[in-house]
Amino acid sequence: AYINPIAAARARGPVQNSGPTIQDYLSRPRPTWEELKEQLEKKKKGSRALADFEDKMNERWRKELAKNREKRLGDKERDKRSMDREDKKDKKEVCNQVFEW
Repeated sequence: AYINPIAAARARGPVQNSGPTIQDYLSRPRPTWEELKEQLEKKKKGSRALADFEDKMNERWRKELAKNREKRLGDKERDKRSMDREDKKDKKEVCNQVFEW
């Protein structure tokens, strides 16, 4: 036999809430404006050790970036020189073919 799921749910009664309600959320304790300012100041100061670590990592990253950039630029120069040589060879071959006719 078919049972209407909506009617069956209504027959069971209201659902028991598990967890906080909206009223609980709205009535939660909140910090005062002064406490909030203090928290923000502490956050701005942060950890000196963390700032030092970040600076060191940034410095290492910049060095590595510069090294890789030099390597890439060197590769491009090498490629450019080899391409120039190949172009000259191709031009010589084309010239030789034209004059052979």
